[in-house]
Amino acid sequence: MRSLARLTLVVVLLSASQPLLASPASSVDFGHAAPKASATRTVELTLGDMFFEPKNVQVKAGETVRFVLVNKGQLLHEFNLGDAAMHAHHQQDMLKMQESGLLMPTGMNHGGMAHGMDHGKMAMRHDDPNSVLIGPGKTAELTWTFTKARDLEFACNIPGHYQAGMVGKLTITE
Repeated sequence: MRSLARLTLVVVLLSASQPLLASPASSVDFGHAAPKASATRTVELTLGDMFFEPKNVQVKAGETVRFVLVNKGQLLHEFNLGDAAMHAHHQQDMLKMQESGLLMPTGMNHGGMAHGMDHGKMAMRHDDPNSVLIGPGKTAELTWTFTKARDLEFACNIPGHYQAGMVGKLTITE
């Protein structure tokens, strides 16, 4: 009987919870994730504590680019493709992740509330196709096909990082 009461409580808590997602970007107007094998060019970016190098990248509409992201800093960083409005929205989600204890200065907290899992209070994920987290001393990749000309940014939306200057210009030309 006790097990049934506990199970009922868990079900009630789960049904009342609201998922917290880090800006789902399943459909963005500037492109889509692509397999690494389809890349026509590789761009390597260095991530330091509060900077990207280079600060400007130019690609062509229709081009598939493999971004190799090398974090030489001491902190967890993010590489996120989007415009300023997308970054502002994503920063709010990342702040909620930090406040919950999921997002730590050097990585994701896989203890209490695991990455991408629901533990009764809220489901939190950082799994947007236009974004990747890179731990200190680590390398990650993101391959993207750009579909139309426009100006974007690549940014780190971990709380305070964008504001400290961790943002670069991405120009998509015809």
